[in-house]
Amino acid sequence: MTNLLDTFNKEQMAKLKNDNIDNFRSGDTVSVDFEVYDNGVYIRNQTFEGVCIAKRNRGLHSSFTLRKISFNEGVERSFEFYSPYLKSARVKRYGIVRRAKLYYLRKLKGKAARIPERKITINKK
Repeated sequence: MTNLLDTFNKEQMAKLKNDNIDNFRSGDTVSVDFEVYDNGVYIRNQTFEGVCIAKRNRGLHSSFTLRKISFNEGVERSFEFYSPYLKSARVKRYGIVRRAKLYYLRKLKGKAARIPERKITINKK
C-alpha cells in the first residue's frame, strides 16, 4: 500500500513542480507571488514578502512559513510547495541563522528581530 502512495505522490510532485521557486532556507527573506481565489472565481495575484521561519520537507506535503511585520503586528503565512496557486518564490536576501526553525522571532521586536545578511559569492569561470 505504501508503494502505491509513494508512486502517486511522485507523480503529483512531477506534475505540480514549479521552476519559479528558488532554493532558500530558514532566515532568508523571500518574496512569494500567488493567486487569490474567492468562491472559485479568480480575484488577483498577490505578493507576500517575509522571513522564512520554517521549512517542512515532506514530499508532496512540503511547505514553508513566512513572517513579516505589518503595522507593528506580526503576520505569518504558510505556503505549500506543490500548490497550483503558488506562482513564484524569489529570494531577496540571504540570512545567517543557526537553527532550522526560527519561532523565537515571534517574541522579538524591532532591531532585536533582525537577521544578519549572508554574502553569496558566485565563482564565474
